[in-house]
Amino acid sequence: MGFLAVFGALGFGRFGYSAILPAMQKDLGISSAAAGSLASWNLGGYVIMAAIGGLLASRFGARKVVAAGSIVAAAGMLLTGLSSSLVSASAARLLTGLGGGCVLVPSVALMSAWFDVRRRGMASGIVTSGSSLALVIAGPLVPLIISAGGSEGWRLAWYFFAALTLLVGILTIVFQRDRPYSAAAKARAARGSRPALDLKSVVRSRYAWHLGFVYMMFGFAYMVYFTFFQKRLTADLGFSSSAAGELFLVVGVASLACGVLWGVISDRAGRGRAIAAMCFMQAVGAALFAWWPGTPGLILSAVIFGLTSLAVPGIVGAGCGDQFGPVLASASLGFVTIFLGIGQVLGPYLAGRLADAHGTLAYSYLMAAGVFFLGGLLAAFLRETGWRTAIGARQVEPARPQPIGPAEGA
Repeated sequence: MGFLAVFGALGFGRFGYSAILPAMQKDLGISSAAAGSLASWNLGGYVIMAAIGGLLASRFGARKVVAAGSIVAAAGMLLTGLSSSLVSASAARLLTGLGGGCVLVPSVALMSAWFDVRRRGMASGIVTSGSSLALVIAGPLVPLIISAGGSEGWRLAWYFFAALTLLVGILTIVFQRDRPYSAAAKARAARGSRPALDLKSVVRSRYAWHLGFVYMMFGFAYMVYFTFFQKRLTADLGFSSSAAGELFLVVGVASLACGVLWGVISDRAGRGRAIAAMCFMQAVGAALFAWWPGTPGLILSAVIFGLTSLAVPGIVGAGCGDQFGPVLASASLGFVTIFLGIGQVLGPYLAGRLADAHGTLAYSYLMAAGVFFLGGLLAAFLRETGWRTAIGARQVEPARPQPIGPAEGA
């Protein structure tokens, strides 16, 4: 259900927009700058609600928050299809982002309640792979819907995405659970007790701030790579729009397995080491996009980026679960996502300024490569006390069974 929720609210809400944008922009008669602002509204809504959604999930449970987020995202997609001006489209994209922010953080953090440290990274990676599937599906599906619907085709595409996302929200309410059934959970529910949310421990944690700055650097460089991907190919290198779209599809196909692959690696090597390895590889991918503008270099860059980029949020979420436990997993992931949002806002802006100054995006991608590299270095020194403690506990067997005292026995 986590995979499907991310697939609908975040995958269609974000990547579906890129596929629908050309027809939508033409019909609404808006400029390229205005079209870019619509993406900013969506991103802004996502960042705002990612932090709040994490707190809400810690308080009310992931099932309710994810279901509500899916329904809100579906409403935003429906209103996007109904929009007739830039103002109404901006409001609809903001609403879609707000819904998406309530989905990803709680869905990833929920894995901390269902899986122990040995499988948490893999489970979180599966959840975030929902965006990859949406990226692959939206590419070939949207042109078919637009072609069949004529001038209203782009609206039909949004209606279709909204219907699927609404269905996922309903299924979430019916099937998803916030924790596995256990006698302890049943006893807590009978007593009406709820674990206290020690949010100060998150804000004061050096681990949270360290991971947050790593996430910020990733978000900075990640958004540069994706935001200017097609413009680099078409404006700088002379590729056709269809060829650029095919190369973007390579990123999507390569990303299908990245969540599980890097999730398993992080389960064995540690979250920080896995993130560091991914950032170093992404640095190579961004550098290739700048230094090797030939087709082989661009394909290699797309494959490298696809195999690494979309796995990072899942590993970050697993790290929050390791360090803060299932009760604070959503809140802590929401906190570090604020850093991600800052990076995602600054990256494209500075990259655009750099491109305007030099007349090419090559230097922007070199900047992204440098930021990826710095993020990898910072991630390599991440102190993962929660992960290491759990690993050590699995490896050390007790010398003899511990006796149960009268109180415990009773």
